[in-house]
Amino acid sequence: ARPVTELEADAEIRFSTGMGELDRVLGGGAVKGSLVLVGGAPGIGKSTLMLQICESLCRENKVLYVSGEESEHQLKLRAKRLDVQSERLFVISETSLGDLLESVAAEAPDVLIVDSIQTLYNDALESPAGSVSQVKDCTMALMQLAKGQGITVFVIGHVNKEGSIAGPKVLEHMVDCVLYFEGDQHTTYRILRAAKNRFGATNEIGVFEMADAGLTEVPNPSEALLAGRPTDAPGTCVTCVMEGARPVLAELQALVVTSAGSNPRRTSNGFDYNRAAMLLAVLEKRGGLRVSACDAYLNIIGGLSLDEPAADLAAVIAFASSFRDRPVPSDLAAIGEIGLTGELRAVSALGQRLSEVRRLGFTKCLIPKRVQGKLSVPEGLDVIRVANIREALA
Repeated sequence: ARPVTELEADAEIRFSTGMGELDRVLGGGAVKGSLVLVGGAPGIGKSTLMLQICESLCRENKVLYVSGEESEHQLKLRAKRLDVQSERLFVISETSLGDLLESVAAEAPDVLIVDSIQTLYNDALESPAGSVSQVKDCTMALMQLAKGQGITVFVIGHVNKEGSIAGPKVLEHMVDCVLYFEGDQHTTYRILRAAKNRFGATNEIGVFEMADAGLTEVPNPSEALLAGRPTDAPGTCVTCVMEGARPVLAELQALVVTSAGSNPRRTSNGFDYNRAAMLLAVLEKRGGLRVSACDAYLNIIGGLSLDEPAADLAAVIAFASSFRDRPVPSDLAAIGEIGLTGELRAVSALGQRLSEVRRLGFTKCLIPKRVQGKLSVPEGLDVIRVANIREALA
């Protein structure tokens, strides 16, 4: 062991992947010698993203793409569709860890992409490929490769329903960076989220759109997520959430109808179910609306998942708007956390949120009466301060 004061601290060497949204999530580009896990449900677009960045990576680096799921012929067809043509991109279809390490020794690549970790196996272990012991052993070998030889390694991992058995959850503590690819396969938008990053901020997101020729970047996600928003329709309200350092506008849609049965239904999509049920209870108790006898549905447009309390006020307003069948003004947004007594609590980064709200053309915004620190309100935005949900609904 050595004193920490005697250790040398060289700055990490970063390089661009050629995709601005991916660079943002990684914290400013990929780090040389890092091990990055890209997780997500099957068919979400992980392999497409990894193959797409090869075109840009190959300008400066030698890339080895190891696929255990597709043959070399299939990879060639997909590379042709994505217009990835580079003589510095080497492709091998292999599932044996020993053969993979031999290929790395022979080719000496700068970047290694493994698709996927569940298909790799070590001959020395008796357990089948995809088991927890195989996945952990193979990942450990790849980590030693990354740290020992300075190779940047991207590992693709499939998430099963539980997200734990032989899935990326058992690997999260081993790798430097964990990226999760989220989104519905039936919608075009995909969200890349950093769940862990030793070289940058977590909870940063990148937004992509799936097209015929692969994934395209969406530099302005707020505008894309609000496209096609109905005007003068009851039950819809816009809020602004912070995804890392980026403010993103999201549309919440609610539907409250009289229940036909004795046990009213509650459904939420992209919003925490228990929190939605709590907000309905607060709306009835503190807001005076009889929603307990109604079916209530809440949906976040565009495949976003909102886990931030700042979206509470917009959800309550959307519920009340649907219940009363009165539309929320189309130029109004709502930001605020709601407590069990119906009070509105302050939220962080309110200035950034208001700037984004104004940039997207909104002229009014409901915010909590109490704010943290000094608040600078953008020109042309009318800020309405409310203390509780009764004032907000009024």
